[in-house]
Amino acid sequence: MTPPRLLDFGDDNLDRMNAGLVYDPTDDSLMDDQAAALEVLYDFNATRPSQSAERQELLARMFASVGTGCYIEPPLHANWAGRHVTLGDNVYANFNLTLVDDVAITIGSNVMIAPNVVIATAGHPILPELRREAAQFNLPVVIGDNVWIGAGALIMPGITIGDDTVIGAGSVVTRDIPAGVIAVGSPCRVVREIGDHDREFCWRDRRIDFPLD
Repeated sequence: MTPPRLLDFGDDNLDRMNAGLVYDPTDDSLMDDQAAALEVLYDFNATRPSQSAERQELLARMFASVGTGCYIEPPLHANWAGRHVTLGDNVYANFNLTLVDDVAITIGSNVMIAPNVVIATAGHPILPELRREAAQFNLPVVIGDNVWIGAGALIMPGITIGDDTVIGAGSVVTRDIPAGVIAVGSPCRVVREIGDHDREFCWRDRRIDFPLD
């Protein structure tokens, strides 16, 4: 005999999805809505480099909010085609950004995102009985202004990254990162604060060869 499903939430399922509670992501109404959003994402990824106006129009349709001067390089991968994603102004994302955007991802202004970055809001319970039914929960991600995220970084559910911070390439961000620091590694840890040294050098011993004041 097949045991009864543990994820029978009825009309409460969508509310549970948005509240960070365990819910059923395979619910038919959710999947139909998600499929419609992904049709528009397909159109975005099929645009040619010369179709910048079409790309901007599609981003505005897909995302919750898009500021001025934003650019995302296709291909973009997103569970909900960016429906739950808010972009500030002048956000740049390079190839293969993956947004597991089942709930809110908030990205500030002047953020640079290198290739192959993953920003995830979704998690799954450890309990095997729940994972067997594809149970899921979601926690929002917040990225502050003027953040640089290096290539291949992974940002996990529920994370906040403060303004002006740099996340090193390949980092796995499992805890909040404060403002104004360089943080690297797996798990990602703060290495140092950004300070006077960085007003003189752009990288290692490579000097900035023009005045900043």
